[in-house]
Amino acid sequence: MRKIAILGSTGSIGTQALEVIRRQGGREVAALAAMKNIDRLEEQLREFSPRLVCVYDEAAAKELAARAADTGVKVVSGMDGLIEAATMADVDMVLVSVVGMIGIRPTLAAIEAGKDIALANKETLVTAGHPIIPAVRERGVGLYPVDSEHSAIFQVLKGQQPQHVDSIWITASGGPFRGRKKEELADVTPEEALRHPNWSMGPKITIDSSTMVNKGLEVMEAHWLFDMPYERIHVVIQPQSIIHSMVQMKDGALLAQLGTSDMKLPIQYALYYPDRLPLADNALDLYALGQILLAQPDDENFPALPLAYRAGETGGTMPVVYNAANEWAVARFLSRQLTYPAITETIERAMEHHLPYLKNDPSLEEILAAERETYDYLEGGI
Repeated sequence: MRKIAILGSTGSIGTQALEVIRRQGGREVAALAAMKNIDRLEEQLREFSPRLVCVYDEAAAKELAARAADTGVKVVSGMDGLIEAATMADVDMVLVSVVGMIGIRPTLAAIEAGKDIALANKETLVTAGHPIIPAVRERGVGLYPVDSEHSAIFQVLKGQQPQHVDSIWITASGGPFRGRKKEELADVTPEEALRHPNWSMGPKITIDSSTMVNKGLEVMEAHWLFDMPYERIHVVIQPQSIIHSMVQMKDGALLAQLGTSDMKLPIQYALYYPDRLPLADNALDLYALGQILLAQPDDENFPALPLAYRAGETGGTMPVVYNAANEWAVARFLSRQLTYPAITETIERAMEHHLPYLKNDPSLEEILAAERETYDYLEGGI
């Protein structure tokens, strides 16, 4: 039985992954990790009986250790704890569903330890594709995308010859503000931006979906996952979130993966690959659907997507700055310190500032330094 470590077990992807394992069986949960939600983490460890649990927050880890003393589960904390969970000797696969660049070090450590990776953390490849993809190839481990869009491309590419592929099309819902003009976005509140029309996700990714930053991150991630140049990665608005992404072949054929807007399908596909297990009530009803709508992205009113292409094509540490500036700005928008349009404006300002400091083919240390320098700049420290 394959053993799984879930990093980010109390978040949206982590909890749904445990639902899938609960329903399907055939997988043992060997380790769980979370930031600080110890109430949910305690429930999970008592149900799934992992041998190790990591709470990133040290104080919360001590509290959980006291609560769960009767279980015999080892409780660790911090980055060292995440890496320990990701590299346990008998773990076969690590689901990386933590938020942000915190996922880089445990992902690299897991790859070096020969673990397969189910990747639900965009930032890891966006900012650190340079060391991660070569490590995946060198170690010969599996890298299974969990994002619905990248999972769709991964599924469609199975059985296709790379030389037959022309380009990939990543679909986007357009978020809750599709069709609005810039001047109509100035007074958007966090509550409005958190109401995604199709998906139920965590707060940061929901905001990112509304600004099109999420799609920009997916474009950069697709570049690394599928070894695809940016000029052959396209985005199309598909408001119903039924087409999850498409692959254009050189003979003109357009191959797509369609499905309901339910993350359990890509999660299950990654965790149980190559098997396709039944997933109750998940079939798409084409008769009920009736039609599928498609549109071009509105880059003028939602400039975060063209900024992402610029960051990716610039390369080096620029994607790190794009990601870090967005994280900084989204946190302040959610706490009402920044306006909604200021999120994208902050990203552009940070990218322009970083040009003289750009590092090409950066090391892990240079990647992490670029993140810190971006935060320092935005805080007014440099």
